[in-house]
Parts: sequence; structure tokens; C-alpha cells
Amino acid sequence: MAEFFTALVTYGFLQSALLAGLLASVGCGVIGTFVVVKRIAFMAGGIAHSVLGGMGAALYFGFDPFVGALLSAIVAALLIGAVRLSWKTQEDTLIGALWAIGMAIGVLFIAKTPGYTSDLMSVLFGNILLVPTHELWWMAGLDVVLIVAVALGYRQFLAVTFDEEFARLRGVPVALFYLLLLCLVAVTVVLLIQVVGLILVIALLTLPAAIAGQYVHSLAAMMVVATGLGALFTTLGLALSFGPDLPAGPTMILLAGGVYLVSAVVSRQLQRRRAWRQATTQS
Repeated sequence: MAEFFTALVTYGFLQSALLAGLLASVGCGVIGTFVVVKRIAFMAGGIAHSVLGGMGAALYFGFDPFVGALLSAIVAALLIGAVRLSWKTQEDTLIGALWAIGMAIGVLFIAKTPGYTSDLMSVLFGNILLVPTHELWWMAGLDVVLIVAVALGYRQFLAVTFDEEFARLRGVPVALFYLLLLCLVAVTVVLLIQVVGLILVIALLTLPAAIAGQYVHSLAAMMVVATGLGALFTTLGLALSFGPDLPAGPTMILLAGGVYLVSAVVSRQLQRRRAWRQATTQS
């Protein structure tokens, strides 16, 4: 651990990696809270895996893969949202189909990209140590978009997240805000892909918010706590992986998963104690 912090002062690529983790934690906390409370992790997974198609196409045609990932994520979010709103009986099947098609398209484009010799490991599992400076600026800009969008539509997002029918009766354009929420999820997925890759993105998107939800019950408080946990997991995961030369993304997820399991046990015990105390007091 000490070795990592000593190297952090010296090496610019470690400073960029740390900053990338912190920037990703903002989306992880803010939008991950909606994903957990709304229970749309499967949709987020469909969006995440569809991103590979856009990245592969961007590489093939000579564009920035980050831009391709962002565009394909938003298109996938709108398609999945339209499926959910229009064809509820076939929702799972169609999301699974979009998931598979997006990945297949991406693999084919990458395979046919002239001069592209890298394998898919960095795309699937991320490589936070190789995030370039211009993508850090993109990440910072996307974080601003997420925060501003959630701040401006907080009440509407809150209503749509907890009770769509009530929101509809109060005059909230549910379909519009639902699709907007999925687009924000798409933006967050692109942020997290830079850190942990396609395969692990859902874990980092949901675990910090799930841990926060075990102890706080306000949506805003969950966002703050989940953001802090995301920053902790990305920073410690990067530090723990540095010495043994382990992949940073999987180390972060293993750390987050371990904390979640321990937290679930602790939270359950606390709930039992509170229930026992209430029963004792009433008797």
C-alpha cells in the first residue's frame, strides 16, 4: 500500500488512473442508486453489453471508441426503454437479444479492424492504467451532465422510480423521464467501462448503492454514501492491485463484493436486534 502512494506522487499514469476512478464514482453513486431502487440492473446490463457494438464500429471507421461507446449506449437505452414501455410481455427476451447482438457486432468489427492487434481483455475487463487524458475530460463532462440532469429533474425521477402510476396521476410525463433515466444509466455505463470494462460494470454500478441502501433510506443520502463508497473501492482496489501487479478492475470488484457480503450480514444482524428490542419493549 505504501509503495502505491509513493509511486502515485511520481507517475502520471497512476494519477490519471486515480482520477478516472474518482470520476467514475460520481456516476456510480448518483445513477447506481436509481438502478438499485428501481431494480433495472438487467436493463443496465443490456445497455452495457450493447456498447461493444459502438466501440467496435468506431474502431473500424477510425473514430474515438469513447464516442462510439457513448452513442451506442444511448441508442441501446432508448431501444430498451421503448421495448419496456411498449412490449412488456417480451421485455426480457428482447433485452437479451439486444445484449447479444451488440456484443456480436462489436466483436466482428474489432476482428476486421485493419491493424488492430489488441485483444478484447481491456474492453471486457477494463484497464484503468491506460485511460488517456482526453477521456478524463470526457468523463468529467459526463459527470457534470449527470449531476445537472438529476438536480433539475430530481422530483420527477423520484416519483418515476418509486411509483410510476402515482407519478402519472400527478401529471409527470413518465415515459419521457423513464427514457431519460435510462439514457443517464447509459452515460454512467460508459464512465464505468473506462475503469472496470463491460463484464464488471454492473457490479460497480450496483454494489456501492446496495451497500448504502442497507443503512440509509433517503435517495439523496444513498447517492452521497454510494459515491463515497465507489471512490473508496476504486482507490483501494487500485492500491491493492499495484504491488502484486494484479488487474485493477477485478480487484476493485472483488473488494466491493466482499464488503457487500459482510455488510449484508451485519445489516441483517442489526435488523434482528432492533426487532428483538421492539418486541421486548412492547411486551
